[in-house]
Amino acid sequence: MTRKQILLAAAALGLCGAGLRAGSAGPALVDAPSPRREFRGVWVATVDNIDWPSKRGLPVDQQKQELITILDRAAELRLNAIVLQVRPACDALYRSDLEPWSEYLTGKMGQPPVPFYDPLEFAVAEAHARGLELHAWINPYRAHHPSAKSEISDNHLSKKRPELVRQYGKHLWLDPGDPQVQKHSLDVVRDLVARYDLDGIHMDDYFYPYKEKDAVGTTIPFPDDPSWQKYVDAGGTLSRDDWRRENVNSFVKRMHDVVKAEKKWVKVGISPFGIWRPGHPPQIQGFDQYSELYADARKWLVEGWVDYWTPQLYWPIAQKAQSYPVLLKWWVEQNPHGRHVWPGNYTGRVGDGSARAFPVEEVSNQIQATRDQAGATGNVHFSMKVFMQNRQGLNDTLRSGVYAEPALVPASPWLDGKAPDAPKLRRKKTATGDTEVVWSNGGREKAWLWVARFKSGQAWTTQVFPAATTSRALASLPAGTEAVALSAVDRCGNESPLATLSLK
Repeated sequence: MTRKQILLAAAALGLCGAGLRAGSAGPALVDAPSPRREFRGVWVATVDNIDWPSKRGLPVDQQKQELITILDRAAELRLNAIVLQVRPACDALYRSDLEPWSEYLTGKMGQPPVPFYDPLEFAVAEAHARGLELHAWINPYRAHHPSAKSEISDNHLSKKRPELVRQYGKHLWLDPGDPQVQKHSLDVVRDLVARYDLDGIHMDDYFYPYKEKDAVGTTIPFPDDPSWQKYVDAGGTLSRDDWRRENVNSFVKRMHDVVKAEKKWVKVGISPFGIWRPGHPPQIQGFDQYSELYADARKWLVEGWVDYWTPQLYWPIAQKAQSYPVLLKWWVEQNPHGRHVWPGNYTGRVGDGSARAFPVEEVSNQIQATRDQAGATGNVHFSMKVFMQNRQGLNDTLRSGVYAEPALVPASPWLDGKAPDAPKLRRKKTATGDTEVVWSNGGREKAWLWVARFKSGQAWTTQVFPAATTSRALASLPAGTEAVALSAVDRCGNESPLATLSLK
């Protein structure tokens, strides 16, 4: 295509602007490559101190440094999103008037960090400074985890509203069938979205609890007789199992609506168990979340109550009864609204010492299988610990292979389909006489990220910078850089037209 044809096509799409104006840097810059679009997320679990903090009650400076090290490692790996667990069990790893401070942070439930800081506020700022999205991961119904050791504080829900909480095996659990439970958890979601500059709200696979057994191996029934009886007395006609499923359905939809009412651009993501029901598709066998967790997960995707979908596909590619690519293809086919499908990967299986440990190649192959599946555009890794340990050289394999180049989070056009204006781009002499390339927003909308392409001969190098980075010294550019092509990306992933600059 000639340059004139490119400009005419861009004009027809409304893309003409500073980025493609004639004479800005010569025809070759129009061929600047587009970055890969791929979600590269990682779960950072706080329950039982799986990933962060490494221990309860660490000094604040050490907590912060550990989190910074995690974020730096994620950026080095060219990941682009952190999914941080901030509400493990009706507690908070952030300042909250609704629930107590988590013991996984300070060692004692209800005890704030001293000297005081807000870990979530800190995490959001530090993640964004590195160009990483920060998604707040909550557990909507778990009220107390057996790994907890400290005394339950007086402002915990089990003390303030004991009628909402059930003892279930070794856990305390909120009753999803009680409307006041839904209200409380929705209030938590609303509070998080309103007060923090989050990129997403995330829930995993815990809705009604996984079944527990007593000392002789008998399954313990979930103790929701009071809420069930209220439903029946009010004229409810659903079976008990269907009623439980509808309780969860209602919460998922309302949670989505609460988030969008506060901030439309904040993505809603759910990571259900990877199998909807055995036999879907036909070769699949295993746990039935529909009947065991009362989670009709397929419905939430079909109804469009999410912005991204992260089924936990924790099995190897070759395991026929739970095949990774077969399940992924099936989930993509259940997606009439075209929401993002970003499967979860059990990356922590690499070098874990178990009989089911993954070789490093399994992770790379699963990422490639995701790329090969039309309609799937990313992965979320469980969990950060494997990357912090670089087990079996996993980090090096990914950085030199499937994650060799940076990637942008795929755009979410149903949230916002309007691209920002092309940025302003120029060269500038500094006070010391050096030369740098500087850029700024081209319109009212502020950039979330900048994508810079540096041209050396026929080769291009692409780098992604956070919004606060607005200049680069010529001496720091890739060797032999002759020209620069720059675009702005907004919070919903929309990319602007190019601004271009010749350095010849």
